[in-house]
Amino acid sequence: MADVVVTCITTMPGLHIPTHEHITHIGNPAAGWRWTKEQVIASIEAKTNTFYVIDPTSGKRAFIGVVRSPGRQPWLQTYSDGVWNNNLLSLPSCPVMV
Repeated sequence: MADVVVTCITTMPGLHIPTHEHITHIGNPAAGWRWTKEQVIASIEAKTNTFYVIDPTSGKRAFIGVVRSPGRQPWLQTYSDGVWNNNLLSLPSCPVMV
């Protein structure tokens, strides 16, 4: 299993205040990749990769997990020390990759 650092997100266009449910892609342009939310969820659930961001306050890893709620599509969110947090939403937008 590979640990993969995430440095950017893509959200649905036209939203003034995106939430975790609006994330469509995550990526790391320096490493040359950007995956859809669905690809990341499948990888996390298959335990083929772990994804994380570096928490800007603590410098520690905040791992990305899959959140499921009845009647809603699953979404990605970070957690650290057992607490779900907003580290993904604080990341910059991914550049358009061709």
